Amino acid sequence: MPIDFTLTKEQRELQMSARSFARTVLSGVADATRHLATPAERFAATRPFYEQVVKAGFLRRMIPAPLGGEGTGVFDMAIVAEEFQSVDVNVSLTLFGSLLGLMPVMLAGSPAQQKTFIAPFLERAGAPLAAFAFSEPGGSANFASPVPGTGLRTAAHLDGEDWVITGAKQWVSSATGWDGNGADLICVVCRTDPAAAPDSAISVIAVPRPAGGIKGIALERAADLMGHRAHLTPRFRLEQVRAPRDNVLGGAGGGLQLVEMSFAGTAALVGVFGVALMRVAFDYALNFARSEHRGGAVPIIEHQAVGYALADAKMAIEAARYLSWKACHAMDSNAPGAFELALHAKVFGSETAVKVITDLMRVVGIGSYDHQCPLAGLLQDAMAYPLFDGGNMGVRRRQLHTLLKSPGYDPLTASGAA
Repeated sequence: MPIDFTLTKEQRELQMSARSFARTVLSGVADATRHLATPAERFAATRPFYEQVVKAGFLRRMIPAPLGGEGTGVFDMAIVAEEFQSVDVNVSLTLFGSLLGLMPVMLAGSPAQQKTFIAPFLERAGAPLAAFAFSEPGGSANFASPVPGTGLRTAAHLDGEDWVITGAKQWVSSATGWDGNGADLICVVCRTDPAAAPDSAISVIAVPRPAGGIKGIALERAADLMGHRAHLTPRFRLEQVRAPRDNVLGGAGGGLQLVEMSFAGTAALVGVFGVALMRVAFDYALNFARSEHRGGAVPIIEHQAVGYALADAKMAIEAARYLSWKACHAMDSNAPGAFELALHAKVFGSETAVKVITDLMRVVGIGSYDHQCPLAGLLQDAMAYPLFDGGNMGVRRRQLHTLLKSPGYDPLTASGAA
């Protein structure tokens, strides 16, 4: 790819296809969900839209071609993510939450596991959901810590040829499925050897849903979120949930590295999520400034303070987009600095989104605090991004800190100038 990140003909076609689909289909999500009282009702109302995403082939487009899908890399995922998120954060997060749910299978599953577990997600029909059951009540930032400071308390033990899993999970996108009885596939992060060191105590076990639902899944509550109002993030228990012994992904005790690899694959996409919301906020604020006089003789864009605020916002958007694109490109090409770049994109893109939208609200004024103006809702959605997919304070900055402390760290690696 050229250094200027010019999109190829195929990528431009993907961008236009995703943009058209989002504006035609996903634009209806808000009207279909905003009047519903509970998170479960709002999530259920998004199912027809998600089914159209699947039917249009966008889920297949996320799955790598060698595994039967049509995916060509993280960069192309970023193209779809920006277009979808700029119209609706809810269904698009359900899509990318399923991508995260499949990530352990795609990264570490055996050929037989990949064929079995990924097959339902290759069909252009239905509404299949996958979930990565990592986070737990009380927080999981210290998930790798040994006893007694364990941030990961869900445990699994062998009973004959089955793993028996017991514990509680929270903030896991779509984990309890459309009916509360489980997603089509849940990859559960758990302790399989409580006496072992962290690097060999944790495993990821794939739990596929049978026809009647996963026995032992108990939904406690669906979080009533400040933003992402029609996306499902349940708190649920696993009460002696059983999975075949062979469903361990990457081998028993290999979960620590697999968790980190799975989240590395999505970090850069969170930066793109932030770009999408900033893009919408900027378009609104720019048009507002061009047309509103606020009682003055000229549109407010003629005032220097407004012009400077818009210029600063646009610079931040472009910086976040190209940092995220560079990170995605690095992930696709297995560049040495890819992980660091993904972390930078996640932290910078998510935190810049909150700042830029807040600054643009100042341009619009008090009217932006009313939900008749889109900026209030955009801010509510954006505030999730520094907190989820590995919180910036509890996880992502710690990962960067660890990189900086490592003896072989070279500051020029991420830039490609080492």
